[in-house]
Amino acid sequence: MLSDPSPLAISPEIAEALAAGHAVVALESTILAHGMPYPRNVETAQRCEAIVRAAGAIPATIAVLHGRLRIGLAATEIEAIGLGGKTVAKVSRADLAAMIASGAAGATTVAATMLGAHLAGIRVFATGGIGGVHRGAETSWDVSADLEELGRTPVAVVCAGAKAILDLPKTLEVLETKGVPVIGYGIDEFPAFWSRSSGLRAPLRCNGPGEVARVLQAQQALGLSAGAVIANPIPESAEIPTAELVPAIDAACEEARRAGIVGKQVTPFLLDRVLALTGGRSLAANIALVENNVRVAAEIAVAYSALRQRSA
Repeated sequence: MLSDPSPLAISPEIAEALAAGHAVVALESTILAHGMPYPRNVETAQRCEAIVRAAGAIPATIAVLHGRLRIGLAATEIEAIGLGGKTVAKVSRADLAAMIASGAAGATTVAATMLGAHLAGIRVFATGGIGGVHRGAETSWDVSADLEELGRTPVAVVCAGAKAILDLPKTLEVLETKGVPVIGYGIDEFPAFWSRSSGLRAPLRCNGPGEVARVLQAQQALGLSAGAVIANPIPESAEIPTAELVPAIDAACEEARRAGIVGKQVTPFLLDRVLALTGGRSLAANIALVENNVRVAAEIAVAYSALRQRSA
């Protein structure tokens, strides 16, 4: 049982929505602090919250602030985290308790956001792309905690697949091993973040929010503890084809290897280098895919809420 005062702080609006069975969508704060430069990060976060509301759901941006895991941030808090950028700590499950104890500000990764969403009772979460198995993991053992969280925490993650800088075949293998359903959203191929195509088949497919909602309901009815990956491809108008990305990703990975970049610093470093090597195109694509994922997540949350109310 959480202590009093609880380290988990749910905003009154979100608590009321959850108590009434209304749709709520979790949003992470690492994208805000570490995924985009200021002020584009704050503008994108604000648009994402507006997209969720326009679809009939309530946004719940999650972060660590003032010694509490906050479920739902005020506009001024989103601005502060965005302005702080990379000086704000990046927080996964392993760091969460220590960050709360320290009282410092922390931006939650996919793993920590999933955990926060689950503790609050939120079933659907939207992000850009999940972490996964890094290239060369057979020697470095560098595997994102996101995969472990997906195997243990029943939250559906709407994403544009896994980040293209990763080893995607190995990432899919680990997800299968952990019992995580990977659902192509209106697509048979697993998307590759900035690109719609990865050359890898998505294990499952759903063609709309109602289908996904029924899968989530069946997971819950069976008592399955894993989450779900809803792999939603980037809009065609915004994608960067794989053939154009591969040289940039390969060059960024080689730079990281030579510089000895390891651990939590790998992904931000690679994303920054791909941004530079694509002349800024990856940022525009990132914003487009995040907003698209948020829209789909809100539609799924609304459908799931309606399904639960009909079943009550």
